[in-house]
Amino acid sequence: MTGVQIGEVTHYFNKIGVAVIALSGEIKIGDKVHFLGHSTDFMQEVTSMQIEHRPIQEGKPGEEIAIKVKQRVRRKDRVYKLTEDET
Repeated sequence: MTGVQIGEVTHYFNKIGVAVIALSGEIKIGDKVHFLGHSTDFMQEVTSMQIEHRPIQEGKPGEEIAIKVKQRVRRKDRVYKLTEDET
């Protein structure tokens, strides 16, 4: 029950709680995502997203986006987009 992989964490800014994600799929504000890694496993809704400090509504494959996260994530953690029946 992890959904479809849409990216991987490339960096985490601890002080501001922001993850940088290299996208391999699409993501929009309001999507539910699942962060999964060796010691990471949590789900949350995407409430804010930026590219180069500019707010965006959706991210596309090949882009690197930054999103606010509610827990610590680590480099190489996988990011999955959940479908409605998985949330």
